[in-house]
Amino acid sequence: KHSLPDLPYDYGALEPHINAQIMQLHHSKHHAAYVNNLNVTEEKYQEALAKGDVTAQIALQPALKFNGGGHINHSIFWTNLSPNGGGEPKGELLEAIKRDFGSFEKFKEKLTAASVGVQGSGWGWLGFNKERGQLQIAACPNQDPLQGTTGLIPLLGIDVWEHAYYLQYKNVRPDYLKAIWNVINWENVTERYMACKK
Repeated sequence: KHSLPDLPYDYGALEPHINAQIMQLHHSKHHAAYVNNLNVTEEKYQEALAKGDVTAQIALQPALKFNGGGHINHSIFWTNLSPNGGGEPKGELLEAIKRDFGSFEKFKEKLTAASVGVQGSGWGWLGFNKERGQLQIAACPNQDPLQGTTGLIPLLGIDVWEHAYYLQYKNVRPDYLKAIWNVINWENVTERYMACKK
C-alpha cells in the first residue's frame, strides 16, 4: 500500500511565498486523495489481473495514471521545495543549465513560460534526457507523470493546478510562479541530477 509521505518542513515554513493554508490542504487533502484512490485502483487492478479480465484492466488505466501520477508528482514536489531554498544551483547542475539553456535567467524564463502556458491543470518540469545527456523543459497535463509519459527523468516539478496557489494568488498564476523560485530546493534538484547521471 502506498502512503502519504511526511513533509520535510512545517505547513507554514514556505511563507510568505506559499501560505500554510494552501500547504495543509494541498498535502493533507489533495495528495492524500491521490494516495487513497491509487490504493483502491491497484486493488481493483489486482482483482482484474487475477480474473484475467483485460477489459476491466484497460478501464482502470486512466485512474491508475491520474492517481499514480498525482502521488509520484507530489512526492517529488514537496522535496523540490524548502524554506531555505531560492537563489541559484551550484556546481555541475548550474553548468548543465548554462550549457543547455544559455544562462540560469534564460532557464528560469523558459520553465516559467512553460508552466504559465499549461492549459487548465498540469505541471511544468525540468527533466533529464538520458539518451541525449541533456536537460529539457516539458509541460504535462493533469497529473501525467513526466517519466511515464515522456521518458524524461524528473528533476524539478512546478505544480500549476489551481489548488497549488488559488487561496493566495487567486487566478494570477504568473505571481505564484514568480514567488515559487524563492523556495526551490536546489540541493534536492542537484541530488536528482547527479543520481540520474550515474
